[in-house]
Amino acid sequence: MRQTLKLHPDSRCKAVTRIEVEVARPQPGVLALHYFVTGGIGDVRWPAQALPVRSDGLWQNTCFEVFALAPPSAAYFEYNFAPSLQWAAYRFDGYRQGMREAPLSRDPQIGTRSEAARFELSCEVAVDLLDDSAWRLGLSAVIEETGGAKSYWALAHPNGRADFHHSDCFALELAAPSRA
Repeated sequence: MRQTLKLHPDSRCKAVTRIEVEVARPQPGVLALHYFVTGGIGDVRWPAQALPVRSDGLWQNTCFEVFALAPPSAAYFEYNFAPSLQWAAYRFDGYRQGMREAPLSRDPQIGTRSEAARFELSCEVAVDLLDDSAWRLGLSAVIEETGGAKSYWALAHPNGRADFHHSDCFALELAAPSRA
């Protein structure tokens, strides 16, 4: 299922014209994401390749994110994937409350591909702390341009400043995987 992210109304972005995300649940406890960025890719500040390890603060630069919760619980997870191949996983008890590292049964698998007018980041993450019910997802991205300007992209935005943790951003319902 492919989704298009929207630029936050208070953001401007000269480099990127479109961000799409393909989402799948290939098996229980696994989320597969493929981000497609279109535009002047050379005008985006891409973090340098690094070891694919857990790192904090990735959202301060170009980064791709997914927020996931299994209603009716207020607890949710945040996963960050950087073009550097670094990643982060956090668990929250409620809206911006009780933040801590989320344990994963295995590190996310992240890959990138870049062309003049298109950048792709694909990742597969174990979300085994969520049950196999339907999930609500918030898909988002932070784009930093070479001049330093940042723009904020999401499926939906709340009124006011960009806030990917806000419940309005959890705009995609992903059905439970079918059992064979």
